[in-house]
Amino acid sequence: LKHEVKYCKVCHNISDTEICRICSNPARDASTICVVESIRDVMAVEATQQYRGLYHVLGGVISPMDGIGPSDLQIESLVERVKGGGVKEVILALSSTMEGDTTNFYISRKLEGMDVKLSVIARGISIGDELEYTDEVTLGRSIINRTLFTGTA
Repeated sequence: LKHEVKYCKVCHNISDTEICRICSNPARDASTICVVESIRDVMAVEATQQYRGLYHVLGGVISPMDGIGPSDLQIESLVERVKGGGVKEVILALSSTMEGDTTNFYISRKLEGMDVKLSVIARGISIGDELEYTDEVTLGRSIINRTLFTGTA
């Protein structure tokens, strides 16, 4: 198992192939990328069966208190994916914590000036809660009712 599991070259989700089953699925909407903190968040959103686009796993959120900066996350590869073209919308689906909001703001600055719609999932999730512990109905409604990201909560 240790030798067969790897990270997807495109989205950084776990996979047993170079490109994961989500990124390689032609039925998925490649024009939409949902940005999440962790692999568990991909599983949580997938469980809602409400989202048909692609993902981008950051590997955490910006947290200066924990010594985690932007360079420790997969933010630059997200920027490169958007620059590569074909992406019309980036959905920021990070936890509604101070660190999640900071990371949302940082990403919004990095994508500024690019021709891409930037949205954040609806805040049906309680402030301070972790995405992976949210029930499927609330998380599914949050994905469907996402709103434009303005840089403020």
